[in-house]
Amino acid sequence: MLFKNRTEAGKQLAQALEHYRGKPGVIFPLPRGGVALGVELARMLEMPIDLVIPRKVGHPANPEYAICAVSETGDPVCSRWEKERVDPEWLRQAIETEKRTARSRRERFLGDKQPLPLEGKTAVIVDDGIATGLTMRAAILEIKDRHPARIVMAIPVAPAESVAELEPLVDEVVGLEISDRFLGSVGAYYSDFTQVSDDQVVDMLRMLDSGR
Repeated sequence: MLFKNRTEAGKQLAQALEHYRGKPGVIFPLPRGGVALGVELARMLEMPIDLVIPRKVGHPANPEYAICAVSETGDPVCSRWEKERVDPEWLRQAIETEKRTARSRRERFLGDKQPLPLEGKTAVIVDDGIATGLTMRAAILEIKDRHPARIVMAIPVAPAESVAELEPLVDEVVGLEISDRFLGSVGAYYSDFTQVSDDQVVDMLRMLDSGR
């Protein structure tokens, strides 16, 4: 399966989630790439949107290689193998830095809006795809702490192995392309996988608000 862009993937996910349309729920995209999908789900499913903001903690020798992920308030999720191979104090400081960054991102994207209540509601957590699953796991654990009635993980594409590890944490998985033959990167499944900027996230959220 090849998606034209994130907007198309979001529309296809919304169709797969049609049974939730109009029901009590909140859409939680992961910035930045997940927001383009999240706004489509929010429009088509008639649900409000909030954000969950996990951050990767990169290896000290290779910042692009994630060894942990952490959200604004949740506990860090780490590769046990990699965690044991780095300095504990460095890791503690790196995790705190990423938590602060997540909190500042929330303020940048949502201003002074307070997190939406979740009691009795379905939380739909959406991203543009999953590779290792570290950031999605951190997102799920944060949302669990807010006690929704139900958690749905919605993703266009993911390796079957990663989904199998995450599935026990949620009530439902909605995926469009869950494959045992993952192509190695999420971007391989998109014709246009241009990086999303902070300004674009702010604009998408403002346009969604103004369109209601």
